[in-house]
Amino acid sequence: MMMTSLFSVFDPSTNIFNLSLNWLSTFIGVMMIPSIFWLLPSRYTIVWNSILSTLHKEFKLLIGPFKNLGATLIFVSLFSLILFNNFLGLFPYIFTSSSHLSMTLALALPLWLSFMLYGWINHTQHMFAHLVPQGTPPVLMPFMVCIETISNTIRPGTLAVRLAANMIAGHLLLTLLGNTGPLMSATSATFLVFGQIALLTLESAVAMIQAYVFAVLTTLYASEI
Repeated sequence: MMMTSLFSVFDPSTNIFNLSLNWLSTFIGVMMIPSIFWLLPSRYTIVWNSILSTLHKEFKLLIGPFKNLGATLIFVSLFSLILFNNFLGLFPYIFTSSSHLSMTLALALPLWLSFMLYGWINHTQHMFAHLVPQGTPPVLMPFMVCIETISNTIRPGTLAVRLAANMIAGHLLLTLLGNTGPLMSATSATFLVFGQIALLTLESAVAMIQAYVFAVLTTLYASEI
């Protein structure tokens, strides 16, 4: 029973007027972005533009100078979407869509599959060469091919699980500590509040880091093709 109530934080079945509106939280971030284009430049716009241009330069460096010019746009957009979702999940009563594998897998799997299909169809020889790292002894080559194939296959799973697990872990810890609040004395509750604030700060950092990690790893997988 305790576990059921604990995981109810991530329950997508709550509804208003029989409409399941939880997943709409994913689009709140998307609604905030167009204002950048039709409002006068503010500090918020300047900061956001500088973040995007920094990410663009970094992803361009990772992909390589000879790849398509607009290739970084999809990864910058991916970073923005995950960042908004992770942050929105820290607000009370807002559904954290990035804590569900149905969303994280929906982001990771199509991207990985498109890279794989493009690579194997257009650069088959290069993809085969990738299965055996340079300098591998001939005896170990069959094992290296197996290991590289497995590591390639589990990439979308590791991407999806990493993001979802990190989002779930922090939220569960905050919920667990929050639930013990009413049972504590005033002194202990004061320490608990400070602990919760520290955890919330940590979760804000995790929200940014996980969005960055997801986007960077996807860029690295694309650069191998």
